[in-house]
Amino acid sequence: MADIKETAKRALGLLDLTSLNDGDTEQTVRDLCAKAHTKYGPTAAVCVWPRFAKLAADLLKDSPIQVAAVANFPQGDADIDQAVTTSSHIIADGADEVDVVFPYAAFLDGDTEVAAQLVSASKKACGPNGRLKVILETGCLKDPEAIRQASLIALENGADFIKTSTGKTEVSATLEAARIMLECIRDTGSKAGFKPSGGIRDVNDAAQYLALADEIMGPDWATAQTFRFGASGLLNNLIAVLDGEDNAAPSIEAY
Repeated sequence: MADIKETAKRALGLLDLTSLNDGDTEQTVRDLCAKAHTKYGPTAAVCVWPRFAKLAADLLKDSPIQVAAVANFPQGDADIDQAVTTSSHIIADGADEVDVVFPYAAFLDGDTEVAAQLVSASKKACGPNGRLKVILETGCLKDPEAIRQASLIALENGADFIKTSTGKTEVSATLEAARIMLECIRDTGSKAGFKPSGGIRDVNDAAQYLALADEIMGPDWATAQTFRFGASGLLNNLIAVLDGEDNAAPSIEAY
């Protein structure tokens, strides 16, 4: 049996605490950044809309918490210039990371070239220090071979992370997609990280993804430099578990 509190503590330090709702305001971001400083330690990052990147960066400038913002989100438009412009502005505003959406609709229509170009150009827009996370939207890709091919295109064109989902579609992160993506990272020898996102709501969900990463990449691989959870509601459950609240989560099985 894995220790439930140990798993919760591990997951908390890998969390991209996220708010990407249409009604988000500056106060939403202030509250999000405050929440990222927990009594059990900081989350890995916060993730916000591009217009709030500077505010989040200013609020977190003296902390270890990274700031991420999204580009061409959530539609994954194949407009390279727009993705580049947004990515550049995010980094210029002081953010550390850009989460760009792979142009999955164009890719599914057979345009692999625009997919490769958008990732490559967005990576360049992040400059020498910015980190690029590429959201594949695996719930829309569906087919395992399409997920594999999209993963490889992203990795070959500079992705620092590959991420499952925007969390805005009917199907978000799945263990099946995660396995394919992690195997692509392993088999290519890439230094890139992995980010499951969407639908991860409690410590048991988190435990399954961590166990999969440990299995495929090794038990010491998943750190904040290589593994993130994209979630908004997960933090509350993790803190409840760490607080020892009854029924916060059932026992974690060994996977």
